[in-house]
Amino acid sequence: MATHRGIVQPGSTIRPPTTADWLPKSTHAKVGLGLAAAGIMVAMVALIGAIIRASLIADDGSGDTTVLSLTAWTFGVATAGIGTVKLGIALILWGVVRGLWIRIESTKVGLAKLVPNAENKGDVASASADNPYVKISVTEKPVPPYLLHRMAYAMWAPMLLMGVMVVLAGLVFSFIEAAAGADGDTADFLTFSALAQGTEFLGEAFLLAGISFLLGSILGSLRQGGGEVQESLGVVIKTPIMPATGKLFVVLMAMGLMLAMLQFVLYLIVAGIDDPDSIRAWFAWLGPLREAALGIMLSGIVLALATIGTKVLPFQFWRIQELIRTGK
Repeated sequence: MATHRGIVQPGSTIRPPTTADWLPKSTHAKVGLGLAAAGIMVAMVALIGAIIRASLIADDGSGDTTVLSLTAWTFGVATAGIGTVKLGIALILWGVVRGLWIRIESTKVGLAKLVPNAENKGDVASASADNPYVKISVTEKPVPPYLLHRMAYAMWAPMLLMGVMVVLAGLVFSFIEAAAGADGDTADFLTFSALAQGTEFLGEAFLLAGISFLLGSILGSLRQGGGEVQESLGVVIKTPIMPATGKLFVVLMAMGLMLAMLQFVLYLIVAGIDDPDSIRAWFAWLGPLREAALGIMLSGIVLALATIGTKVLPFQFWRIQELIRTGK
């Protein structure tokens, strides 16, 4: 990505060239919606398999080899379907951040025609930081990006790529697990069950991390873009300081990702255990642990969206109105 000291440059993966045409519809959204639809259909296939499995359990019990096979592949396919939906969400967000930069460039042009030429418009000492939305800094030049934003610009794509590869690896493990179940090989079935569960949920966590970093890229782009717009007008630069919701978003994302890595390591340990009863005992609490990891990351995503929707965007709309009204 073309960046300099964490600043997103035109022509990078998340910022189109300044001459980009804003009229064509985003291909990111089309592909993302297609992936989301495909993911839902894949999950429905797993649901049908799970219904068949439930009827077999009712007739023959949970130890039937067909039931074991269905248990394995329905879990793998369902988790892969969810991962496909998440990848679709990520592609749509990628399109959103690129579209955001096109809007920023057009805002520079439009505001230059609307903002009156006021005296002392670049005087920091006389500028007020009062606004109804968020604490801000008032500077002569645009402020540098936060570490979170620099990390987000660099890490969103690798996280998504790793997520896809790890989910696919887990899906392969689930098919091997299904074959072992069909053959009645309990030892291999439990071993690959541990590998499939730990691997697929690590992949899901990487996908959520990619989505989180894309939201961080949106926050960073709003911050940098707002500074560029104000700098182009020659006024003081008013920039939001990261609110509590933004800080908590970072904490929850990191905590959830670490828990996801922990559950993966623990599932690897379980894969080396020979006693079936011990393995099932581990499974009893590792399942909730992996779900908690993803739940924590999703909570962070909610906070990131709240930061964008209730703090950053309202402030920027307020700032545009202030510029049009006062010229500084």
